[in-house]
Amino acid sequence: MNALVALCHFCELHGPRTLFCTEAVHPPSPSPPQPGPVIPGDRDREVDREGEGLTMRANSSATQRADMCEGCRSLPASHPGFVSVDSETGIRYLSHQHPRQQQLFSVVRQACVRSLSCEVCPGREGPIFFGDEQHGFVFSHTFFIKDSLARGFQRWYSIVVVAMDRIYLINSWPFLLRHLRLTIQSLQNTALKVFDSEQCVCPQRAVRMNSAFSPAVFPHQRSGNAARSLTSLTQHPNLWASLHSSFSWLLKACGSRLTEKLLEGAPTEDTLVLIERQTEQEEEMSGWDGAEGGGSNPQPSQSESVQAKDFQFDDGRQEDLLGPKFKSLRHLRQVLGASDFRQLAWHVLMGNQVIWRGADPGLIQSAFNVLKALLPVGCVRAVPYSPHYEEAYRCNFLGLSPDVPIPAHVSSSGIFYFTANPLLCILASQSYEFFFNVPFSWFVFLSGPTLLNKIDVALSNENLSVEVVSLCLLCLKEEWMNKVKVLFKFSKVDGRGKEDTQKVLALLGATGPGEEDNVRLLKFWMTGLSKLYKSHLMTAVRGGERTLSQ
Repeated sequence: MNALVALCHFCELHGPRTLFCTEAVHPPSPSPPQPGPVIPGDRDREVDREGEGLTMRANSSATQRADMCEGCRSLPASHPGFVSVDSETGIRYLSHQHPRQQQLFSVVRQACVRSLSCEVCPGREGPIFFGDEQHGFVFSHTFFIKDSLARGFQRWYSIVVVAMDRIYLINSWPFLLRHLRLTIQSLQNTALKVFDSEQCVCPQRAVRMNSAFSPAVFPHQRSGNAARSLTSLTQHPNLWASLHSSFSWLLKACGSRLTEKLLEGAPTEDTLVLIERQTEQEEEMSGWDGAEGGGSNPQPSQSESVQAKDFQFDDGRQEDLLGPKFKSLRHLRQVLGASDFRQLAWHVLMGNQVIWRGADPGLIQSAFNVLKALLPVGCVRAVPYSPHYEEAYRCNFLGLSPDVPIPAHVSSSGIFYFTANPLLCILASQSYEFFFNVPFSWFVFLSGPTLLNKIDVALSNENLSVEVVSLCLLCLKEEWMNKVKVLFKFSKVDGRGKEDTQKVLALLGATGPGEEDNVRLLKFWMTGLSKLYKSHLMTAVRGGERTLSQ
C-alpha cells in the first residue's frame, strides 16, 4: 500500500508534533546492465547508503530535536530507527520520528496539524477523512491518553494514514478503523493503569485545588514536567518497537486486502453483489466495534445473525466440510434421481423456500453450496443449519435438524416433500400463495422454464466434465441476467404497459412453452440485481427527464 502511518501529539508547549512515522519503501525496478567494467564493492556501498538513510535523517535533524521537549520526542537522536523487510515482496517498512524525504515530511506535518486543530469529529475523539490532490488524503483518528499531570488529566493524540489514492483510502475505511481502534485501545488501557497508580500515590485533583493558580506558570507548576513522553505515560519499555510492528502490519495487510484485477468487460452482477455484501458486512462490524468502544455491548438481532450466516454460507468451501458431502450438481442429481432433482431445481429457480432436514449439517451445507450455483448471488439467502424454523422472506435455503417441527402455517399452505436418503427435503412456497395441492405426477410433466431445460441437458451429458458444466451454468446465468435487466428497465423503470412487456418477453425468447415459469423466474431474479445497477438506471432516467423538461 502506497501510504504512510504516523502518530501525532498536541504538545501544550509546542502545538501539534509528529511523534512516530512508518512508511513503505518499495524495491527499485531492475535497471538494464550498463556497459563497462564492474567495480568491486560498488553494490555493497549502495546497500550501506540505503541502510544508513535513517541514521543520516536522524543526524540532520539534530538541531531540530534540540528545540523539542520530552513530549515531542519519541526516539533518541542517535537511534537509527526500525526496519522490517517483507521477504515475499522485498518491501521495507521504515519507522522513525519523521519521514526520510523532505516532501513527505511536509505532507505529514500538514496532516498532523490539521488532524489536531481544525479537522476533528464531534467530541474531538474518533475518525475523520480530509485532504486534497496536492497534499494527499488523510484518514485520521484522534484520541485521548490519560495523564495525571496534564490539563484535564488527559493528552490529545492522533493516528493519521496519508495516501494519494482517495478511492483506495475510502474503501479501506472500515478495515483501518477496526484495526486502529485496537491499537488505540491498547495504548489507552495501558496509560489508564499508570494513571490510576499515580493517582493512588498522589491525587493531583486535591493538590491543584489547594494550590494557588497562575496561568503564566501553570505548565511549570507540575514539578517542571508539563510535557511527558508517551513512553512515560504508558510505562511500556518497547513502545516504539511495538508501534512499528503494528503500523508495518497495517500497511501490508491493507495493501493486500484490495488488489487490482484486469477485467475484460463490465463486472458481472454477482461480482457487484459480492462487493456490496462485503462492504455492508465491514460497515456492520465497524458499527458494532464503535458501539462497544462507547461502553455498550449490543447483541445482533435475529435478522442480523441470519445475514451473518448468509455471508458465511457464501464463503463456504467444500474442502472445509467433514464427512460425506455433495461434490457437484451432477453428483446431487445422481443421488436424488433425475426426476426428483428436476423438481428440486424447479423450486430453487422459482424462488421457493427449500427446507432440507437431516442430522448431518455438513452434508446439508454441501447440498446448498452446489444448489446455489443455479441462482445469481443476489438471490441466495441461506441459513445452512438452524435450531428453529426461519421465515421464507429471510432465507430461501434453510437447513434444519430432524426434530425441528415445521410451523402449521407452512404445512397448511400446501407443501410437497420427498424422501432423499438420508435427508428429508421439504419445499414450501415463498409467498404461501402457490399451493401444491395437485397430483404428484403433475410435477413430472411440467415443461419447466427454458433455463431449467438447458441445465438438465448439460447435466445429463456425460461427455461434459464438471468444470465444463460449471462454465456452462455461468454462461446461462449471465444470459438470463441480461434478460432480467431488460425486463427490469421496461417494467420497473420505464413503467411500460402489459402489451409492451409482452413484446419484450417475446423478443427475449421467454414466451412459448414454459412461458409462465419463465416470467416467474425473471421476476424472482430481479431481486438479485445489485443496488449499484438499480441506482444507475434510476439516475439515468431522472437525468433524461430533466433534459426533456428543459
